[in-house]
Amino acid sequence: MGSCIICGKSVDGRICDLHEEDVVFEFRGNQPDQLTVDRYYRGTVDGYAEFGVFVDIGDSVTGLLHRSELDQRLESLDWESGDTVFVQVKQVRDNGNVDLGWSIRQAENEFRGTLVDDPEQGAPYLKEDESGNEDAAADDGSAADASDTDGDGGGSDDTDVTTRGDDSESETTTPGDEHDDAADETATADAATTADAAATETPATATDSDAGAGSGDGGAAAASGGSATAVTEEEPDAESDADAEPAHVAVETLDDRVGETVRLEGVVESARQTSGPTVFEVRDETDSVECAAFKEAGVRAYPEIDTDDVVRLDGEVRERRGELQVETEALVQLEGEERETVADRLADALTAQAEPDAVDPIAADETVEALSEDVREVATAVRRAVLEERPVVVRHAATADGYVGGVALERATLPLVRDQHDQHDAVYHYFDRRPLEEGVYDMDDATKDATRMLEARERHDEKLPLFVFVAAGATSESLDGFELLDLYGAGRALVDDVAVDPEVEAAVDAAVAPEGTDAPQTTAATLAANVAAHVNDGVREDLQHLPAVSYWEDTPEAYTEAADAAGYDEAAVREVREAVALEAYYQSYEDKRELITDLLFGEGDGPGGLAGHVSEQFREKLDAEIETAEANLDTQTVEGTDIAVLDTDAFTHRYEFPPTTLLLDELHRRHRDDVAAVIGVSDDELHIRSDHPIDVRDVADRAREWVPNAGLTATSARDGKLEYIAGERSAVLDTVIDVVADEVA
Repeated sequence: MGSCIICGKSVDGRICDLHEEDVVFEFRGNQPDQLTVDRYYRGTVDGYAEFGVFVDIGDSVTGLLHRSELDQRLESLDWESGDTVFVQVKQVRDNGNVDLGWSIRQAENEFRGTLVDDPEQGAPYLKEDESGNEDAAADDGSAADASDTDGDGGGSDDTDVTTRGDDSESETTTPGDEHDDAADETATADAATTADAAATETPATATDSDAGAGSGDGGAAAASGGSATAVTEEEPDAESDADAEPAHVAVETLDDRVGETVRLEGVVESARQTSGPTVFEVRDETDSVECAAFKEAGVRAYPEIDTDDVVRLDGEVRERRGELQVETEALVQLEGEERETVADRLADALTAQAEPDAVDPIAADETVEALSEDVREVATAVRRAVLEERPVVVRHAATADGYVGGVALERATLPLVRDQHDQHDAVYHYFDRRPLEEGVYDMDDATKDATRMLEARERHDEKLPLFVFVAAGATSESLDGFELLDLYGAGRALVDDVAVDPEVEAAVDAAVAPEGTDAPQTTAATLAANVAAHVNDGVREDLQHLPAVSYWEDTPEAYTEAADAAGYDEAAVREVREAVALEAYYQSYEDKRELITDLLFGEGDGPGGLAGHVSEQFREKLDAEIETAEANLDTQTVEGTDIAVLDTDAFTHRYEFPPTTLLLDELHRRHRDDVAAVIGVSDDELHIRSDHPIDVRDVADRAREWVPNAGLTATSARDGKLEYIAGERSAVLDTVIDVVADEVA
């Protein structure tokens, strides 16, 4: 028989069942079936695969740490072949394959001990035992603190409680204390055993506030200020001490309150279970702090408390490994008026911190000035999401305008994310830009987003994101998608160059868009660049040329001058615009972050540079397609109005650049002086381009009266697109031509 190296309990070996997950094992076997499931082992990285990491356990056994077991993305791991890592054996399959799990402790000193697992020797043993140094083995970790509340399950760097009796007395040992004789060692081991028992059982003489700290139960009254203390006869003064409420303090003042018992009120930003305590990260209006609550090793304390709950917490401020931590004594979820009061206080403080200064447009622009409050509101929403450590997801149309606007927000937000987070890969976790094939956010897109955000919440404990829509989503065809996001409480903001439909305006939290059809012409990228400049004023100079890039014609002089001042003359602006438009088409669902950044912000990218090279391809491909299209335009005259019609199925190359929308835009620009409208028609789609304000929903309603069985509907009022049943194509085309001719007459 031996004794547990952590609690001193008599066991067959050197570790008890309760503390087996608190130590790491060095494997000396040579067969997978000699491993013990649920133990943590030291291993070395063997190599990477698409689905995970191969880790050698000992000299002869290799296991797979699957990517689904990681607490971060596989590509963000900085492990190299031969690196020492720590993993948990989850399963040993009949075929010898070993499934490994992630360990939050990735250093040997973060475990509470190390044991050798040698199947030939039977029970695990200390390395010291190999040389017969039993005294050294007895010294190693025998006085560990069973009430440890470090997130890694290790011992405290500060004073560790080794006995736990009544509230009036406690015996402590510090890391500097050393006992030279065996009697002291025995007493320490016995005290650690007593501490383990106290961690799992509340003595009859203990107060309820102590039980709240140790078990996660019975602390509600203490946190809410009520009396839940069982007073013993031996301690007549305990009642008055327990009833005294801790002072409510701000998190930012905790540096000056180490050793004090305080009260915090805030929102739970995360809750994670370690092999020891449950760790809650609580944020108030000033800062956030980790709060450790211990019930028993590896068991969830306060299971009713979860992320985004508004809580009141009492606990002692301690410093562990140079970081502040609050040892939780009582924790309750606030409800009703108390919850609203705290939530409003936090919201007001966060908004004040996130709100930018007075709106200052990139260049003189009456449209932006008229929308200055909307610009401020969307910029505040983005900045606040970063401060809340909430991911920002930009959804933009896969067009030059959409890409330029989306990248403007990306350029502004990424530095804020880097400042907010320590992880080197935070910019991939907390910011994402996802192009949309069209300017509509439909249920297919929303379902993909909902699936991804819920998976991220489940696997990585990420908060639900703020979605920002650029050059997409302003019309009612996107309403179903917005409502799905709303059901889960995900934030929604919108930046577009067309008027927002009333029902969409009610479905988003903030929007920047011109009001009415008579508003001056602008682009979504122009508005997004101005929002971005107020998300992060530090990148304002980087954004100067972006509005000019987004205009295909009639660029406002103020933005031409701003681009020229930034080193982009008219030719350079055109090259960048065309290069982005070409790359937007290929791999349209990918953000192409680095490539688009090089195109938009490449230094010294003159003739022959990246943008110039891609622009040449754009022009060659577009000109060839335009030549074919113009040779096959069918111009029809209806009551004196000329309408140009292109059969896009018959006279364009399907699945090749340029896309139908860009081709029709260019045809319209070239032929606007000769025809009132250009219509592109395919088997079941029809697009309308005109300088006249045509409401395609009205066109669909009027045409439907003549072709009621065609399934005619306007699927994108923003892009002038209608859909119908292929069998009614001819009837739909004739009817739509008549309606359009009437509307532009």
